[in-house]
Amino acid sequence: MNEELLQFPCAFSIKVMGIATDNFAQAMFKVVKLYSDDLKQEDISLKTSRNGKYLSLSINIIAQSRSQLDALYTALSQHQDVTMVL
Repeated sequence: MNEELLQFPCAFSIKVMGIATDNFAQAMFKVVKLYSDDLKQEDISLKTSRNGKYLSLSINIIAQSRSQLDALYTALSQHQDVTMVL
C-alpha cells in the first residue's frame, strides 16, 4: 500500500477470509472495531465459499491514517481464525 495513493481520511475496504465457524464474523467485527470505532454491522458483507468451508468478509471502514491500517492488518493477520487478509 502506497500512502501517496491514499488521502486520509478515506473509505477503505478490507477482505478477511477464514474457516466458516459460528463466531468468525463476530470475532472479526470485534477486532476491526478496536481500530475503527465507528464500525457498524452493515459495514460488513459476508460470502460463504461454494463448499461452505470458508467465509469471506468485506469490511468497509473510514481509514484515518496509514498507521491505523497497518495496525489493523497486523491484528487481523495474527488472529488464529484468519487464513488471509487482503
